[in-house]
Amino acid sequence: MQVFGVSEALFRPQFASVSALPFQRLVAWQACHALTLAIYAATDRFPREERYGLTSQARRAAFSAEANIAEGSAKHGKRECRRFLDISIGSLSELACALLLSRDRGYLSEKDWARLERIRGRAGFLTWRLYDSLRH
Repeated sequence: MQVFGVSEALFRPQFASVSALPFQRLVAWQACHALTLAIYAATDRFPREERYGLTSQARRAAFSAEANIAEGSAKHGKRECRRFLDISIGSLSELACALLLSRDRGYLSEKDWARLERIRGRAGFLTWRLYDSLRH
């Protein structure tokens, strides 16, 4: 099944190949990457006048979530990694706000908003679990 033109298989955890970069093995990163792909596909249908507004903001927030997981995973020490995961969680919250506005402005149907929110919620849950696992 396709969600905004992206295979639903991408929304399930994947086992990265041996040659994958270390962050690609993180289920939280995989979920955020699938979210970014879905956000790009959904925002392709937004009005042109939103190109530098809501479209850009939603895309940047989604990308920031996955990019900060990748960057944090390259840092030495749990405290430094958690700092980047905290930023990622913030970006996912920012994206929730952008999705709500997109729905309320009529750029997303209730059904499309619910699908994206489900994907965002899963990415947030997995990112939070990774963050929490680095507490000790």
